[in-house]
Amino acid sequence: MLAVCFAAITSLGWSREIDYARDIQPLLSENCYQCHGPDAKARKAKLRLDIREDAVRGRDGFHAILAGQPDASDVVYRIKSTAHDEVMPPPKSGKSLSKAEIDLIEEWILSLIHISEPTRRYAIS
Repeated sequence: MLAVCFAAITSLGWSREIDYARDIQPLLSENCYQCHGPDAKARKAKLRLDIREDAVRGRDGFHAILAGQPDASDVVYRIKSTAHDEVMPPPKSGKSLSKAEIDLIEEWILSLIHISEPTRRYAIS
């Protein structure tokens, strides 16, 4: 019975608030940080997704994450791409995101009306 109620609430758009530390950071850590994290030697495209300032900085007209605009965020474009040479994580990594995980990342970016300034980490408020 509880599962039915939860499914009904979720389908109406009444779901729990997305928490970066609980919901998003583990996805990025598992699927993205190997190439876009703290290890400077392994970093690709000079992009860090673990540091707010770097993830939201514009690069030649592109933004890895554009707060409030998942459709304009390169992260969303890349994780939804079907092109073998553009999709992230890259196929050779053996990693992939489920549709539910991609949807969650999109919802999170949409909910980023602002990103916490005092920290280098993301926050939803």
